Amino acid sequence: MFRLEVFALALFSGASSLSAADLELRYGALERIIGEQIFTQDGRRYVRGNAAAKCQYAYLEHPRLSADDARLRVTAKFSGRSALDLLGRCVGLGDSFDLTITATPVARSGAIAFQDANVSTAKDSYYIRRVRQALAQSFTKDFKVEVRDQARRLLESTSSPGGAYQQELSSFELNAVRVARDALVLEVEFKLVVK
Repeated sequence: MFRLEVFALALFSGASSLSAADLELRYGALERIIGEQIFTQDGRRYVRGNAAAKCQYAYLEHPRLSADDARLRVTAKFSGRSALDLLGRCVGLGDSFDLTITATPVARSGAIAFQDANVSTAKDSYYIRRVRQALAQSFTKDFKVEVRDQARRLLESTSSPGGAYQQELSSFELNAVRVARDALVLEVEFKLVVK
């Protein structure tokens, strides 16, 4: 039995090339990752202003993810205001509404990024049309989900603390992203070193 363990450890630690794999990231887990990385201000993602801004702010909250054929669908609530502070009162445009963003997820610099974003809403107005246009550009340009640290925590957490060996993720490359019905499928190459 001991010989088999030593052989397996030698086999794993001696591997010098990267291993290719598909990593299935379920939408529930992806929602939690996005909550940790992007929606960090009391569950909100400010796309303009901040929590202290009274008359000039815009944020998204309560994101839900699902598939829309080969695209990712994100539903969220938008709240915003583009107004002037006149004698302590905000005078100008503002609204709060549900929206849906669909985009094609892509691998970019080791992270999940998005392209060809489209924003749709049930309501329509001049302000909402401006919001849709700005969010489509912002989602494509500013939103990304880092996965390398998540993979490191997942793969290295299987090490036995104080045990006979430790695992270290020495390299990780995200090559492509596909949309499946229940998850994003990440095509990755990684090297896991067992010591």
